[in-house]
Amino acid sequence: MAANSLQLHSFSPRSARYLGSQSMSNLRRTHLSFEPRILKQSIKWEGGWTRSEDHLKEKKQNRGCVVKCTAESIERGILMGGKEGEISMVSERYKVVALTACVMCLCNADRVVMSVAVVPLAAKYGWSSSFLGIVQSSFLWGYIFSSVIGGALVDKYGGKRVMAWGVGLWSLATLLTPWAANHSTFGLLAVRAFFGLAEGVALPSMSTLLSRWFPSHERASAVGISMAGFHLGNVIGLLLTPIMLSTVGISGPFILFASLGLMWLTTWASGVTSDPRDSPFISKSELRLIQAGKTDSPTNKGQLPPLRLLFSKLPTWAIIFANVTNNWGYFVLLSWMPVYFKTVFNVNLKQAAWFSAVPWGTMALSGYIAGAASDSLIKAGYSITLVRKIMQSIGFIGPGVSLLCLNFAKTPVTASMLITAALSLSSFSQAGFLLNMQDIAPQYAGFLHGIANSAGTFAAIVSTIGTGYFVQWLGSFQAFLTVTAGLYFVTTIFWNMFATGERVF
Repeated sequence: MAANSLQLHSFSPRSARYLGSQSMSNLRRTHLSFEPRILKQSIKWEGGWTRSEDHLKEKKQNRGCVVKCTAESIERGILMGGKEGEISMVSERYKVVALTACVMCLCNADRVVMSVAVVPLAAKYGWSSSFLGIVQSSFLWGYIFSSVIGGALVDKYGGKRVMAWGVGLWSLATLLTPWAANHSTFGLLAVRAFFGLAEGVALPSMSTLLSRWFPSHERASAVGISMAGFHLGNVIGLLLTPIMLSTVGISGPFILFASLGLMWLTTWASGVTSDPRDSPFISKSELRLIQAGKTDSPTNKGQLPPLRLLFSKLPTWAIIFANVTNNWGYFVLLSWMPVYFKTVFNVNLKQAAWFSAVPWGTMALSGYIAGAASDSLIKAGYSITLVRKIMQSIGFIGPGVSLLCLNFAKTPVTASMLITAALSLSSFSQAGFLLNMQDIAPQYAGFLHGIANSAGTFAAIVSTIGTGYFVQWLGSFQAFLTVTAGLYFVTTIFWNMFATGERVF
């Protein structure tokens, strides 16, 4: 023991370094919530302390890790209003996601205005259920063409510029809608198609922009926040539109939401960049944090991927089929919910709006929960493939079961509860196929999103018009709800067989 004690003291400088490194590890674990990796035989006892090559290599790695942890520490200090240089500000990436959530809210509110206004318009002009479905679907005629083009433009020019042009054009179309409705049916259909053409760029722009601004382990939460705004747009549109229709007239809600879009555009143009590296407002520590949390892919200069290669991969088809099914169910509920409550339960327009708004409000919350849960599972070490499959399965099986049960609803309250369950669970798809495009094709995500969205839009057109014909022929919504539920179940099986979270392109 004495010999060993003397030997240890004789190497006290090195032992001091070792103990110091232990102290630093404990400090990092305490203040940064960082668990250091255990060094494998990095310091050996061979009659004294010796430094191995593994230790030197690990030391270099740890030096880089300390830089990353320091950036995280500074960033947390800023966000929490801490004393890191007495700086107190909101993280720039959260400003970006807040503005994105606002514009997604307007995007959907502008759509929903017509879903409510179409009821008095149909009564005024004597439209049948089948023609009402055509009017409802006219938005999708333009939307189907702009998705692919918009996705390619986003890959080339960035999400900021494409989103700005989209908002400006769809706000103009919203403003012109009541004027067109008063002049001719053809004019109304043309304006709504132009409106859809402009809105087709919104989702690809959002997806690509957030993938640039957020590290991988925060991306699902960022998408969840933005899509929460998207779903809240349904709530705002469904609640405000009946009030404004009864007080101001048909033009009121269209003028309001068009004006809000143009106001948002002035803030977006000066406060956001497509890439955080180009932002004059971002701090160096936040930029390091974003770049350290993701793998940079080669910049796409506008080249399109080889289409034969793209369509030869089953993960591509898994995303396309998932988008088809999601849009099929989503647009049936979005376009026909007020009509459903009025037809089946004979509630007036304002009551129908309230029953229709509740499900979208809960969908906004559950979408964020899905994103946060997805990020937590990935941080816990679960594979991206497994997480995407779990989230998408919840997002399809849940709505399928809920729609089957909806066939047996006897009161508007029961129906509202089942629709709420269907939409809330369907929002888990946001952490499934919607994020999976960036997983398998980060370089061409906008273009892939456009292709999948175009296929989904075609399905939405079929389902929106088809619902009208089913209701006119059979006198009820039951048959179409059953078909939609079956589609959810079949696509869930295909997704779990062929989807992947690994990069394919």
